[in-house]
This record gives sequence, structure tokens and C-alpha cells, in this order.
Amino acid sequence: MQGFQITIFTGEGRRHGHQTMGAWLLETVRQLGIRGATLSTGVEGIGRDGRLHSAHFFELADQPVTLTLVVTEAQWALLAQALTQAQADLFYVKVPAEFGVLGAPNPPA
Repeated sequence: MQGFQITIFTGEGRRHGHQTMGAWLLETVRQLGIRGATLSTGVEGIGRDGRLHSAHFFELADQPVTLTLVVTEAQWALLAQALTQAQADLFYVKVPAEFGVLGAPNPPA
């Protein structure tokens, strides 16, 4: 299949409503029926504000977080619309991707 790998960048301390931004993103993706999203935390990163963001022993709120997923063009359109309508204010990277599954057993006849 053809589509896109999307990586969305945020921080552990960012919130959307009563949820962390990462949890809200995962829930939004799930509600849209998109499968295969991975939420990851980083040790350090430089944000779009130019500041160093890092996980410290006493303060994890500034820890970098990324959500990575692979989507079809239609799924990307739905997700982009949802994030825009929610005024999520997120930086993302969108890269063309070929994706599929290898080595899966044949489905029963």
C-alpha cells in the first residue's frame, strides 16, 4: 500500500483538555479507526521554540514525546482535519511510505 509515515512531536507536559497531549492523540487516532500508532518518549530534544527539552530525574514534564503512525491518504486527511479543528497546535513530519505485512499466515478458506 502507499501512504505516509507521520511523526507528531509534542511534550510530556502538554495537555489537551484533561488529558496529556500524547494520550489525547492516541485516543483521537483510535476513534478515527487508524491502527498501528506508537507513542514514544525521548531523552532530549530541541523544540520548535529552540529550547532544549529533556527528561530529568525530578522533572519529566519537559520530556519529548513523539507519535508515529503510517496512514493512507484518506486517513491522513481525516486526522489532519481532526487536529486542525481541535486547534491542537502540533508540529509534524509527513513522509511518503510504502507499507504492508510480510510473513503473515494465509487466512482460512
